[in-house]
Amino acid sequence: MTPFSIAAPGRILFGRGEAAKVPALAAAFGARCLLVHGADPARAAWLVAGLRAQGVEVEALACVAEPDLPGLEQAVAQARAFGAECVLGLGGGAAMDMAKTIAALVPAPGGAMDHLEVVGRGLPLVAPPLPFIAIPTTAGTGAEVTKNAVIGLPGHARKVSLRDDRMLARLAIVDPALTDRCPRAVTLTSGLDAVTQVIEPYVSVRATPFTDALARPAIGLGLGALLRLMQAEDPRARDELAWTSLCGGLALANGGLGAVHGLAGPIGGMTGAPHGAICGALLAPVLAANGARATGIAAERLAEVRGMIARVFRVAPGAAFETLARWARDQGLPGLVALGLAPEARAAAAEAALGSSSMKGNPVALGPRELIGIMEAAD
Repeated sequence: MTPFSIAAPGRILFGRGEAAKVPALAAAFGARCLLVHGADPARAAWLVAGLRAQGVEVEALACVAEPDLPGLEQAVAQARAFGAECVLGLGGGAAMDMAKTIAALVPAPGGAMDHLEVVGRGLPLVAPPLPFIAIPTTAGTGAEVTKNAVIGLPGHARKVSLRDDRMLARLAIVDPALTDRCPRAVTLTSGLDAVTQVIEPYVSVRATPFTDALARPAIGLGLGALLRLMQAEDPRARDELAWTSLCGGLALANGGLGAVHGLAGPIGGMTGAPHGAICGALLAPVLAANGARATGIAAERLAEVRGMIARVFRVAPGAAFETLARWARDQGLPGLVALGLAPEARAAAAEAALGSSSMKGNPVALGPRELIGIMEAAD
């Protein structure tokens, strides 16, 4: 067996009602906590009240969109002025990434560009990050258990990562009840991201026995839960999708991703479209392109994924990927053109994707022509 390592938060709590433990647990990490939440501050009121009841001083910061460099720099300055001793993220993937990056950069003597990949210097962090506590309220990105955060750079029309092993959360609390009654469109896009993030690590060239154990059982489970949630609110399906999201975050952190995420980064930077929507549009075309070219164990695993999808939709395996794409569109998922990717921008997106870290995990080598074809199929 090839040696491998496992990167994970210091502690993970999973289950309904676990969020009630956050205030007491967070108080152990500092007396002054910066709380990064989503656009609606009312959804964070319970946590603010709970922390203050523990004697913790709280400053709240809203993350209303996927984080970009100007907003990040302003937030880091605010956290330093407050004297934050720990950072909590409560929300979707955007809030997780913003909180995680603030925690990393508050102690850093330099600026974000010293550490951002691709367009920055990509240097490791000099100082340990502040303690970071993650409480997701959507089931999708798995960002609560990953060691990187994605930041938009409007001036470069790119999204790039800040990455360091020490950016892993000290504590991640995944309470599926926090995802109950999540808006249908958000459930769809974040759920497709969660499904993508158990499929890509399973077929990745970097897969390990650890990532296989997490990802393989979650593929059909997560897709089936998402289908049920598109029909009606279902607490059990919420639990299953939250578990899928957590498995995906741990799997991608340890086994890598593939062409879906390789393309999603550049396309997201060019369009500003939601990450989950981009991944959802790309998933079936990437699977089809990989399946047509794969050999050996990659072909076996892609055929297995095809069979899992076929069983969920109750169709023949040969129709699995097409059925997945059609179902997502029928649920309201837009194509890439509707998300803002102009046809003439496909070549630039393909070139940028080839240099991404995610593309290195793809099970087959895809060139610019194949990537452009995938984007055409995702329109």
